[in-house]
Amino acid sequence: MKRLFDILAAAVGLVVLSPLLLVVALVILVADGWPVLFLHERVGRNGRMFRLVKFRTMTDLSNDDRNGFTPGERKRVTAIGRFLRRAKMDELPQLWNVLVGDMSMVGPRPEVRKWTAVYPERWALVHTLRPGITDPAAIAFRNEEEILAAADDPEQTYRSEILPKKLDMYETYVKTRSFGGDLKLICRTLQAVLHGSP
Repeated sequence: MKRLFDILAAAVGLVVLSPLLLVVALVILVADGWPVLFLHERVGRNGRMFRLVKFRTMTDLSNDDRNGFTPGERKRVTAIGRFLRRAKMDELPQLWNVLVGDMSMVGPRPEVRKWTAVYPERWALVHTLRPGITDPAAIAFRNEEEILAAADDPEQTYRSEILPKKLDMYETYVKTRSFGGDLKLICRTLQAVLHGSP
C-alpha cells in the first residue's frame, strides 16, 4: 500500500505542480543560468547509491558539492536559492525520485556517504527502508541550516549533536511506522511549510 500510495502521490504531484516546477526552473535559468537541477549522490535503501534531484540553489558547483555537503555552507547560496530553501521548494523535484522508486514520500531523509560512515550500526537499521522526502526529523530540524551557520564548528556540531538526534528519530520511525502515521506526517510537513510551525 505504501509503494502504491507513493507512485500515485508522486505522479499526481508532478502533474499538478508542473506549472510551478516550470516557473521555478525558468527563474533559476534566467537568474543563475544552467544547470537548473542539482543531482546529489545519496545513500538509499540497503546502502544503494542514487542521485537525488533538487533545484539548484548554489553557485560554482564542484564535484565535491555533488558527492558530499558542507554543514552550514551558505556563502554560495543564490538569492533565488535562499527563497527556494526557506519555502522548501528546492525539494520538489524529488517527487521524481519517489516515482522511480529511489525514495518514498515519507521516510528517513537520505544522507551522503560521508555521514552514513558515522554510526554505521545505526544506519544499517535506517537503510532497511527507502529514504523519504519528509519524516519527523525533517520537521524538527527545519532550521538546521541556521543552527549550523551559527556554530563555531559546523561539522562537529552536525556530527555530535544533530546527527545523533536525527538517528534517534529515524530509528523510532522505522520501528513504529504505519500508513496512517505517514499521512499525519505529510499533513504536519505541509503545515510547517505553509505556516512555519510543526
